[in-house]
Amino acid sequence: MHELGIANSVLEAVQTEAARHPGAVVRKVAVTVGELAGVDPESLAFSFEALTTGTEWQHLILEIQTRPRMHRCPACGLDFRVVDYQFACPECGASKTECTGGDELELAYLEMEEP
Repeated sequence: MHELGIANSVLEAVQTEAARHPGAVVRKVAVTVGELAGVDPESLAFSFEALTTGTEWQHLILEIQTRPRMHRCPACGLDFRVVDYQFACPECGASKTECTGGDELELAYLEMEEP
């Protein structure tokens, strides 16, 4: 379950940023997870809760933003979401399209309250 390692990395990033702002209170951290990233959002949320329960971070909210798999058609330039493994362009029917998104795994933002 690599989600535990990812949750730990998110928490470490929060702690590092909080140390740069003495007295500030971190309220929320958001993570962007693409459907191709190989991360189960429910497992990530569970792991994060397990790491923070009973600590000074137990009230920290983890928001997980999911991103769909996106493709671009080089023939007509259309950007579209891939659904049910349908990779052909829905506009012009071209079968050769390029993956442009859905593999993200990044820290999106932190919400902090300054003293």
